[in-house]
Amino acid sequence: MTARLPTEFWLKAGVRQCLSEGIGAYVVRRGEPTGGLVILKLNLMGAGFRVLSRTMDLEGRPAWLAAFDGAAVPEPDADAYIDRSVKRDPDLWVVEIEHADGWHPYEGALL
Repeated sequence: MTARLPTEFWLKAGVRQCLSEGIGAYVVRRGEPTGGLVILKLNLMGAGFRVLSRTMDLEGRPAWLAAFDGAAVPEPDADAYIDRSVKRDPDLWVVEIEHADGWHPYEGALL
């Protein structure tokens, strides 16, 4: 059995990495510190927002599932999606990252 890093730990490490590279990154909603699920709200700096939810692939590796079929959407649409997700899972974390290309520091393939 392998030890799993607490969600809060790896999320904050990614935010620190972004900030050290001059990329805006913010924990906008704190979830369950040890095991809460995660949504990334990627601010494409004028080109809309992309929303990714953390999941696992078929081999159990971290992966990201794109909402809206991966399309960039206006911020109110992204926020409404996140609000619905939080209503289903109040332990959910939300991190916003500001990068025109939609880059983020977290491991995992896009499914």
